[in-house]
Amino acid sequence: MIFANPTYLYLLLLLIPLTGWYIWKLHKSQASLQVSSSQAFQVPGTTSCKVWLRHLPFVLRMAAIALLILVLARPQSTNSWQNSSTEGIDIVLAMDISSSMLAQDLKPDRLEAAKDVAASFINGRPNDNIGLVIFSGESFTQCPLTTDHTVLLNLFKDIKSGMINDGTAIGLGLANAVSRIKDSQALSKVIILLTDGSNNMGEIAPVTAAEIARTFGIRVYTIGVGTRGTAPYPFQTAFGIQYQNIPVEIDEPTLKQIAATTGGQYFRATDNASLRSIYTEIDQMEKTKISVQEFSKKQEEYKNWALLIFALLLVELLLRNTLLRNIP
Repeated sequence: MIFANPTYLYLLLLLIPLTGWYIWKLHKSQASLQVSSSQAFQVPGTTSCKVWLRHLPFVLRMAAIALLILVLARPQSTNSWQNSSTEGIDIVLAMDISSSMLAQDLKPDRLEAAKDVAASFINGRPNDNIGLVIFSGESFTQCPLTTDHTVLLNLFKDIKSGMINDGTAIGLGLANAVSRIKDSQALSKVIILLTDGSNNMGEIAPVTAAEIARTFGIRVYTIGVGTRGTAPYPFQTAFGIQYQNIPVEIDEPTLKQIAATTGGQYFRATDNASLRSIYTEIDQMEKTKISVQEFSKKQEEYKNWALLIFALLLVELLLRNTLLRNIP
């Protein structure tokens, strides 16, 4: 048992002066006329048990106050780890966040549209290990493979263009994703690579990264994001943001080659429906049992204590108005 607000436990010290006040009040209520001894007038066994029970309401009241302080401190059950098996595949999302992803041929722009559809995909696959790699001029892992999709979705919200050097390093992004999934024990290992341009940076060629992926049995689905022709792109000017139509240039031959090399499939995403078609394809893939380690969250345990407080106060009220009503 742990407490979320342990400082409230110091309030238990208030029970000391309350107890002292009760003893002092009890002493003051005693009769002032004293005799040497009344022992001669007492008959054994005639002392009523009510005399001894007269302190019970105070004891119940103090216990209720102590429990109320414990409730304020928010008792919680301890955390624990639990191993379990589930059905799923391992998936790494490799997402382009270069400045060209701000083009608004997809609404509100390419990057936000890709994030929204990917988040819906994650919510629809609760049993899968899913990770996230982002890239532009360089690449880094935003989230390793995990079944804690709440954390993954929170990290998705923080993605924005400009987080890393601009450019399009498709090969580097794919190689980073491969390094994150290559040691997986799942029978189905998948990378979903999303980009809107052509490889123009990085030390690793996209086709070379695809060959590495095939060596580890990883299937790569590639997505070219962008309409055909031109797309409105925001430019910062002295008069604010102005939009100009720029040509959409996606290296489709390379993306198709990556998909063909690894046994995946290439998609041209001109809208959200194209992205969703990828997830339909992934749902048809073979699944395998994976072992996951789940972390049980803290559970609030105040309810039972609150019920006990209510019971103590109810018993005190009944005693004061029935059995002990005439006891001062």
